[in-house]
Amino acid sequence: MDKLTDIVVFVQVVQSGSFTKAAERLKLSRSVVSKYISRLEDRLNARLLNRTTRKLSLTEVGKVFYEHTRLGLQEIEDAESEVTRLQDKPRGVLKINAPMSFGVLYIAPALANFRHQYPEIIIDLHLDDRQVDVIEEGFDISVRITAELTDSTLIAKKIASCKHAIVATPKYLKQYGKPAYPSQLTSHNILSYQHQDHALEWKFRDINGEDVLVQLSSSLQINSSLALKEALLSDMGICRMPTFMVANEVNKGKLQVLFDDYRILEVSIYLLYPQRRYLSPKVNAFIDFFSKNIAEKANWD
Repeated sequence: MDKLTDIVVFVQVVQSGSFTKAAERLKLSRSVVSKYISRLEDRLNARLLNRTTRKLSLTEVGKVFYEHTRLGLQEIEDAESEVTRLQDKPRGVLKINAPMSFGVLYIAPALANFRHQYPEIIIDLHLDDRQVDVIEEGFDISVRITAELTDSTLIAKKIASCKHAIVATPKYLKQYGKPAYPSQLTSHNILSYQHQDHALEWKFRDINGEDVLVQLSSSLQINSSLALKEALLSDMGICRMPTFMVANEVNKGKLQVLFDDYRILEVSIYLLYPQRRYLSPKVNAFIDFFSKNIAEKANWD
């Protein structure tokens, strides 16, 4: 910190043309200003200023040092101005991560309204079903759907619940039969999502509060929930899927929900963002917009 202080005083002395004027502008005594310059010269082992009783001038080394430090201090000033500008209102690049299916179905369609409301925010949306490292990969915010959060270095804001349903097409059920109990799933074609926790260990809770755990084998495993949904709609088997993905198809009769008397997997939708003392306006804007325009209107259950 002393280094930067010495440099600031040096630049001010050069620009003021004298120790006395620099001291007045910096609200320091002349002796303190002289002390800073001497300390700087001692550290550099070089004379920067030629001093006489009437005149102050730069040495050859001083001229080179002044040009570099002047530009450096200007960069710092510009950086502070830019931070102030970015903190003034929502603007700049907003880097967002979200699961592929939720991003396609709910985030991407809402971006036009978001951009209309915040035209100075540039969206950089990354859709990926893997669990990203928010800080390492430089995301401002991440949408995560999970039962349990493990990263304590992030701030988590729960937005909505995310229930699941066991579904199949009417055609599949007509051909292979409709299972009446979870245990009967072992004789069916099971479609599974590779990124889901306990993808082949389905837990059910009956009306008496008793848990039923069914170990399954899969006839098709896919690492994309959107591709999995297409396979499901192609009559390939039975699948456990988030209700936000299948609500429309259930309402239209394209999919049928099984085991209405049982509670199925329920997780939560979170917004994750790095812990920061001063949260940027662009992140605050997305959190507020997401909460009001997506989460509060969540009607997929």
